[in-house]
Amino acid sequence: MYEGVLTKMITEFTSPVNYYLVLDNDFVNLNQLLDHSISITFLKHQCINCGLNKPIYRQGFCQSCFFDVPQAADWVMKPELSKAHLDEEDRDLEYEKKVQLQPHIVYLANSSSIKVGVTRKTQVPTRWIDQGAHEAIEIVEVPNRYLAGITEVALKEHVSDKTNWRKMLKNEIEDEDLAAYRDKLKAFIPEEAMEYFIASNLETEIQFPVLRYPLKPKSLNLDKTPEYTGTLKGIKGQYLIFEDDTVFNVRSNEGYVIRLTPKD
Repeated sequence: MYEGVLTKMITEFTSPVNYYLVLDNDFVNLNQLLDHSISITFLKHQCINCGLNKPIYRQGFCQSCFFDVPQAADWVMKPELSKAHLDEEDRDLEYEKKVQLQPHIVYLANSSSIKVGVTRKTQVPTRWIDQGAHEAIEIVEVPNRYLAGITEVALKEHVSDKTNWRKMLKNEIEDEDLAAYRDKLKAFIPEEAMEYFIASNLETEIQFPVLRYPLKPKSLNLDKTPEYTGTLKGIKGQYLIFEDDTVFNVRSNEGYVIRLTPKD
């Protein structure tokens, strides 16, 4: 039995990916629980910033923290709004400089279909794993988040920036020539970022630990179903996949305190 507040699963880029759930004073290698029955029990909320038992608003934060902490500012979801390179503060300039003023990657990933995205260079390939992408490739490597953001804005006029989570979990995927897509998109890269185009890299391929994909995935909502027991059949993206087609998005439940109990 394990207890603690949920945060996104830690991953290890192996074949297949290894997943770890870090809880209070312990961690669980979830791959070892494949084909075993486990129980998830919701105990309470715990904001990942203030630690109080308050309803989670978004991204693991209670409402007051969400509108206060720099980790939830608009530039996180919209990198083009980054201003640290101008020495302008949004919520916390020291934090914003630390995160924004480092190398960022604009990439193509194929999870349900090809999408464009942005991540810090240090988060490659973690970001792709979290999205359930089975293949990905870098387009540009720029020195700050703002340049990555304006590049993504330009490219998403020509390719999606969304993932269809149901298709991703059902494994309704096709292999694509991402290098060819990258080369087609080169013409639409903003002038400020063109010098950072990556011309000769190869795709990264990712294998996930899944024994059976769900036919009709249905999300587990801990507020409506505070206790659930099922046989774990796979892990993809940040989802646990169960035998009865129930899927549980760990990242979407950050800030929820749970008890995890292996049943066999």
